[in-house]
Amino acid sequence: MKIADKTIPKNKKTKVEIPIARLPSNTPIDLVAHVYRSANPGPTMLVLGGLHGDEINGIEIVKRAQLEGLYSDLKIGSVISIPLLNVYGFINFSRGLPDGKDVNRSFPGGTSGSLASRIAHTLTHHILPHVDFAIDFHTGGASIYNYPQVRVYSDDPEAVKLGEVFGMPHLIKGGLISKSLRKTAHKMGIPMVVFEGGESLRMDEFSIDEGVKGIRRVLVDKGMIDGVNEDVHQVVLNSNSWIRANRSGMLRCLKVSGDYVMKGELLGTISGPYGHFVVKVLAKKTGMIYGHNNQPIVSQGDALFHIGYE
Repeated sequence: MKIADKTIPKNKKTKVEIPIARLPSNTPIDLVAHVYRSANPGPTMLVLGGLHGDEINGIEIVKRAQLEGLYSDLKIGSVISIPLLNVYGFINFSRGLPDGKDVNRSFPGGTSGSLASRIAHTLTHHILPHVDFAIDFHTGGASIYNYPQVRVYSDDPEAVKLGEVFGMPHLIKGGLISKSLRKTAHKMGIPMVVFEGGESLRMDEFSIDEGVKGIRRVLVDKGMIDGVNEDVHQVVLNSNSWIRANRSGMLRCLKVSGDYVMKGELLGTISGPYGHFVVKVLAKKTGMIYGHNNQPIVSQGDALFHIGYE
């Protein structure tokens, strides 16, 4: 295996640093990949965190899997582990880049475009050609808590199977977003699933633990490490919708992510700061809450509860 200008022999662990650009201070920024290779042929798995710089749980999951030694005794194949892709967002507590662009809407990227495009090109050109399947780790957006879940492209049977093996409480089927990493990977024939757990800029040990367990399940299933996978109860959600605020005010959540709710059930209330009104937030259909808003003050139209339907 050769990544950029570095050759990684079998039965070795190697760190590869691929230059991307520099900060205005002239500090170099690299794509840092930890490559673990066994002595025997087999598939190559990519585990990726920090595509969005403020999604800390994903970074911690990928890093913790390394520190716990999940890849230290691979029986077959290889693992490419990238804990943090978007260094710029990470150091600025930001989802995107200084110019506001989103790396995950910039694939496959190019060498002469925006900074986001250049980061995307580095991953697409140097890493993806070596990959057989991949897991991309994310969290909910600003103030949105996502219950641990795996998102798969419904028309990719291999991605669906990978999501089932990964074993999160919720498996969510959907489409592909234009210029996203997952769509680029799909075009290259690489099954990729997206993990979502917790919220941005906040550690959530439950989500982190679930993510690491998911990596272990995949490694065991592929025969890359020893072990036995236990059956995991997984709810498959084929469609979803947001419940949005019908009035601005103070949000009180009575139901949260992971709760099963019935049509018409009370999810929460929105009230005025002076107690002059209280409005109910009700479930429009029976389903499972897999994301909710932790922001205590909301405006009319804000997303409050993300509900999936079996």
